[in-house]
Amino acid sequence: MLGGLVGRVKGEGGKARTKGDLVTDITASLVVFLVALPLCIGVAVASGVPAELGIISGVIGGLVVGAARGSTLQVSGPAAGLAALVAETVAEVGVAMLGVIVLFSGILQIILGLVRLGRMFQAISVAVVQGMLAGIGVPLMFSQAYPMADAKAPGTAIENMAGIPALLAGILTDPQAMIATLLGVVTIVLSFVWKKVPGPAGKIPAALVAVGIGIVVAALPGVHIKTLQVGNLLASVSLPGPEQFAGLADGAIITAILTFTVIASAESLFTAAAVDRMHSGPRTRYNTELIAQGAGNTVAGILGALPITAVVARSSANVQAGAKTRLSRTLHGLWLLAFALLLPQVLALIPISVLAGVLVHSGWKLFGPAEFPKMWRQDKGEFAVMTLTTLVIVVTALLEGVLIGLAAGIVLAALRMSRTAIRQNVEDDTAKVVMAGNATFLRLPKVIEALEAAAAAGKPRIRLDLTGVTHLDHACRNQVEEFTAQQRGLGLRVELLMPGEAKPAAGRAAAPPAGEAHAPLPKRPVTATAEEAWHEPVGDPTASSPWPTAGAEWFYLDTRPLPDDQRSSPVG
Repeated sequence: MLGGLVGRVKGEGGKARTKGDLVTDITASLVVFLVALPLCIGVAVASGVPAELGIISGVIGGLVVGAARGSTLQVSGPAAGLAALVAETVAEVGVAMLGVIVLFSGILQIILGLVRLGRMFQAISVAVVQGMLAGIGVPLMFSQAYPMADAKAPGTAIENMAGIPALLAGILTDPQAMIATLLGVVTIVLSFVWKKVPGPAGKIPAALVAVGIGIVVAALPGVHIKTLQVGNLLASVSLPGPEQFAGLADGAIITAILTFTVIASAESLFTAAAVDRMHSGPRTRYNTELIAQGAGNTVAGILGALPITAVVARSSANVQAGAKTRLSRTLHGLWLLAFALLLPQVLALIPISVLAGVLVHSGWKLFGPAEFPKMWRQDKGEFAVMTLTTLVIVVTALLEGVLIGLAAGIVLAALRMSRTAIRQNVEDDTAKVVMAGNATFLRLPKVIEALEAAAAAGKPRIRLDLTGVTHLDHACRNQVEEFTAQQRGLGLRVELLMPGEAKPAAGRAAAPPAGEAHAPLPKRPVTATAEEAWHEPVGDPTASSPWPTAGAEWFYLDTRPLPDDQRSSPVG
């Protein structure tokens, strides 16, 4: 397999480049392995499943997804971002059903890639994505605060947050819990500062340093903290059976499959975009990468393991280690497999609190608190979408939060696209309304307000010029036409120019616009009496009223644009 992969890499980069990069790629694969090992185990523990399943998913992420051609340097495996969702799913339907859910999620990903919908996920608002990541990160931090103290989390994100005071009180009264918590805190601190350590030591993954410290502390006399419980890797494989497949008739299982598919695909492809910005090598082929992720999840589902996504921490470690080809990310899966099979006893020495500290740091990175003020400065509307998505995920669940965030993003985009400039002016005996931009139902209140203001001006003539409107939806069109017919029925003279109509030349009488076909009014001959009455002096007490009667013929006014000094400020 390794020889075949090297051969394919030669085809991509050329023989000379492969020889020059082979040592670098092997070294990078070891770095990625050291970063991935504690994360795979920690994600499994946080997901409420045996640690072996996390390692199996890490192996699949390397050997299956890593060998595919979708991306070059992106690394896949079990992700902290899905830990809360997996834990919730396992609590509801059991570990046995997890394999079926992951299996069919992988199949759906393959189908989405084959029909070339990979780039569809790039159309999701950045604010929704960042809100989703923050909404994943916050519950992850609070849920892992309990394993840091060798305690059990109460349950939901809100319950975990509410239980923090009681957790702190318990830590202060239990020396062993305090030791475990201090190890977790040291792990978090190292995760933030270790990369600043000068020299070769700074290149060692912080998580690995924390694991080493934790193993030493746990081995000290008088220290009795919880360590990882590891079983046989092969014995942990659980193939889904007929009973599990029968669960597909349950609507909750179908919902879980769709949720896993959307979230895992989105996280993988957004990570691909982020990783592409880290290097100048070949770009990710999104549809191919989605098929690769689907293949990995299909295999993971068959083996009953955790879902797989692309992960930023391992991918960035791969890039920073100087990897050039897919060989590095593939080999890291091989090292995971060898370690789990040959040295399982080492895993049993790792304190749970250290792994929890690693995940608290991951949760903080997902939360990205600096992104909120940054988004506020850039776009307050997107900030609102981002915050709403985060809050709904924390309060309810991941799927609900993402759906509400997407809906909020769509509404925001629709409001911004529906920009309607409305200018009103009263000139002599004419109330003029000029509209431009996109007139949609979202701006209908402003349109109605302008029309009512024109009617309230008390002038015998109204001019409605909509020739500058680029899009007039059904709701606004109906409103304008109904207003026109209503005012004409009251005897007012209304000129209506709809979008796409040519304006008549100045100084000439205007022909009725084509838009009047929507609300035609019959021409009625003007009688001599009515015409004479119209021209009678207003002051003559015997004259008829100067206001036209309902039977008077309406006509079009001058349609030249309003002078700039007579235009009022835009509305809406």
